[in-house]
Formats: sequence, C-alpha cells, structure tokens
Amino acid sequence: MNIILFDAPEVRENLLPMSFTRPVADFRVGITTIRQKWETVIAGDYSYLTADYLSEKYAMAEWATGDNLFVAGHIIPDYGETFREAVLSLRQGEVLAYKGETVAYRGDVPSFKAGKFAAVKEWEGELTAIHYVYDVFLNNGAQIEKDFAIIDKSDNQPLSDTNILIGDAVDASGRSMLYIAPGATVEGAIINVKNGPVYIGPEAEVMEGCCLRGPIALCEHSVFNMGTKVYPATTVGPWSKMGGELNNAVVFGYSNKAHDGFLGNAVIGEWCNLGADCVASNLKNDYSKVRVWNYPTHRFQRTDLQFCGLIMGDHSKAGINTMFNTATVVGVGCNIHGSGFPRTFIPSFSEGGAAGFNDVQLSKFFDIAERAMARRHKQLTEADRRIFEEIYRIADTYK
Repeated sequence: MNIILFDAPEVRENLLPMSFTRPVADFRVGITTIRQKWETVIAGDYSYLTADYLSEKYAMAEWATGDNLFVAGHIIPDYGETFREAVLSLRQGEVLAYKGETVAYRGDVPSFKAGKFAAVKEWEGELTAIHYVYDVFLNNGAQIEKDFAIIDKSDNQPLSDTNILIGDAVDASGRSMLYIAPGATVEGAIINVKNGPVYIGPEAEVMEGCCLRGPIALCEHSVFNMGTKVYPATTVGPWSKMGGELNNAVVFGYSNKAHDGFLGNAVIGEWCNLGADCVASNLKNDYSKVRVWNYPTHRFQRTDLQFCGLIMGDHSKAGINTMFNTATVVGVGCNIHGSGFPRTFIPSFSEGGAAGFNDVQLSKFFDIAERAMARRHKQLTEADRRIFEEIYRIADTYK
C-alpha cells in the first residue's frame, strides 16, 4: 500500500520551529517517531506531503492508480486492531475523521488536495494529536510506555551486577520493565523501573553514577555521561550526549547537553548544543501559567501549562552558563551566549544574548553546521542547503 503522511498546514504552522526542518511525522514522541509508529500499525511504502520547500528531501510517492492512503502526520496512531481496521476499511474517496480533523483518506492526490470526499466516517475512540510543540513532552511518558510494550525484547541483554535495579525487570503481571539492546553498555547506574520502563537502545551507553527513573528512552548510539540524573518521561534520540539533570525532556537526536545544568519540560531539535552549566527554567517564580510564542499569530499564546521549559529548533547552540527563562522558544540556526537572560522568543538565525541579537549570515551558519555534522560523520547535503536557504528567506516573516 502507498501511504502518504501529510502535514495539515495550520497544524504545521503551530508546530514551528520544529517543523521548519522536517515533516510533522518525523517528530519523536516516546521511543520512536510518529512515522515509525504508523509503520508499525500499517505496513506499506511511506512518503510525505509537506511544505513545498521540504519536498525535495521529503518527497511524495503517488501511485498511478490513485489508490493512495493519506494519514495525518500529527496524529499518533493507536496500536489497537480496531483503529487499524477502521483506517484500512476506507474505500475510495472516504475520510476517517477524529474531532473534526482528517486522520486518514483513501484516494487520489487531486481529490485529497481539493477536499473532494465521497463520505466521512468518524472515529469514536481516543487518539493522541500533536498540535503544539509542548504536546510532545506532555505525551512523551505515555508514548514511551506504549512503544516499549510492543518492541521485540527477545534480544534483551542482562543487566551487569555493577548496577542497582529498583523494582523488577519483569513485574508481577509479566511485563518487561527494562530493555538493554545488543551493543549497549550500562555500568554503575541506579535504575528505577517501579513507575515506568527504561529503554536503552543499540550501542547506547549509560556511564557510572547515573540515576534513571522510568519511563525513559535512550536511543541508539546515545550516551548518558557520568552522574547524569534523568527523571521520568525523558527521551534522548539517536547519537546524542546528555549530562546534568533532565526531566520530561525530548531530544530529537544528534544533539548534546554533555555537562551539568538543568533541562526540563523541553523539546530540543537536531544538531543543537547546550554548553556547560546551561540552565533552562521550567517554572515561573510566581507559579503562574506560562505563555509560549506562537509563530503564525506572531504573539505569545496563553496556555494551561504551569511547567514549560526550553523549545529549541535545529542547529541552535547555547554557550556555557547560558540561562533561559521559562518557556523560551529558540528558532533554527541561533547562537546564544553571554550573561543574563535573553528574551523568551529568539528568531531563527540570530546571534547574541541578553544585551541584544544580530543576524547570523547564512554562509557562517553553513560553516558551523558543516563542522558540527562532521563530528557525527554526516554531511550537509545540497537539499539541506536549499531548505535552510528557504527558512532564512522566510525567517523575518515570523518575527
């Protein structure tokens, strides 16, 4: 089956800055990305319908017969058979809707883009949707548990006796609560699985002195440095290094916070770096509800959240001892440094701190990005360059 993961334009706008550089289905929530969850629910050939400037890298594959299955990239699928059957039972021209939103559609591309639907079916169950970036960390703990429940654990590695395990690796109901993938290293750590599972991915490493309290996911080739304290509902995506204190933080991948400092109720993109003793507040001193910058409305939007920390787009950096106020939103390609608290919205391609910001020239951004990616043996492709050139061109429209 040809399955096209589509970005609803209004949802994608609300998910900036994370959606500047990727389709919404490539957001990591739980252990896996939304796309990987859909791939588990429905087998097929997957592609994307997203913003035009992302389409070179995230192309759409259309079947000549017109029998395509469109699924919404911001909807996290239910792993249950009933939901799967509801999606697969759609006939040509039919839509599956949930609370007024299109979850799935079967048919040709022109009809889908024109909104020409033969019939609309309502999904009566519950689904999880990502409408704002903070929905990522709000749903992360539950999604770790759901992802953990369905992964193949037949190759689970034994826990070294240098560690302390609080709780049972297999609980009273027979559920596994600790998974250590082949090639992973865990030594001298304290791991608490009483309140949620702990997932350690392939070739990942948990160094001595770490304290982990599930649910937690450490994905492939990532590292918890010595003495890292990790609280529940935290996910660290692939090829990342983390230290200090993490609480309900989601790191998409290829990013570092290798030293002391606090990060909580946060979403960090790819190729980011937080310097030593970088601290991001997640709670206001007066305990009031936070407001978070909303890109399409060009204003700070009221939320019902008391806890919200740092939201940082791809390829942004913060120097040592950088301090972020509660609910700070940082765009793509930023460089923050210096003493004091910078403002709580930092537009893409900005450099500076509390004293003020200047624009980052695109040539300088590319130089830094190339050096950062080379550390992980990755290259900035020509398609990547064209994506960042477009983001640079439109960045001023979101200030």
